[in-house]
Amino acid sequence: MSQPAELERKAKAKDLASRAIDPIARGLLKLHVSADAVTITGTLGAVVAALWCFPTGHLVAGAIIVSLFAFSDMIDGSMARQAGKVSEWGAFLDSLLDRVTDAAIFAGLTIWFLGNGNEPILGYASLYCLAAGQVISYARARAEGLGLKASGGIAERTERLVLVLTVTVFSGLGVPFVQAIGLWVLVAAITATVIQRMIMVRRQVS
Repeated sequence: MSQPAELERKAKAKDLASRAIDPIARGLLKLHVSADAVTITGTLGAVVAALWCFPTGHLVAGAIIVSLFAFSDMIDGSMARQAGKVSEWGAFLDSLLDRVTDAAIFAGLTIWFLGNGNEPILGYASLYCLAAGQVISYARARAEGLGLKASGGIAERTERLVLVLTVTVFSGLGVPFVQAIGLWVLVAAITATVIQRMIMVRRQVS
């Protein structure tokens, strides 16, 4: 898919999501709930669900609950925009807690695979996704700290979460091999994204 087509697709998806999210955000603002409170609550809920449900084998419930709490990541942004309180603090808190949620998801799956899930190879794959996913985020942050750009790639955060949570649901429902296929696809995609961001930075400084 060409870059303009990809950007257009993402713009349409964002517009569709906004139509669903904005009314919820307005309702919370009327109740005097702050965007920061939604961010923190969503993170705590996702972390608890991931670190309790996944290690105990409740894959379907865990993936669904994590998805619902991760949904708050869009709500808090809409709340901040509607309240006219978009700030550097809010952006920092949101990005920081996103990393915490991501780490909890893959940590929970790693514990399951290395324990009662009895799939040590998938445990190592999940652990790799945890570490390399953080590298993707660090690459962007470090590049921007140097006044450069390192965004994009085939496995950004949304794509990573959608893939891992989707295959986890299907695995929990008993679909064979889906978790293994999904995780190894994710390993390849995350690795490619790290390399893509390295190339982006290299081209800007060469």
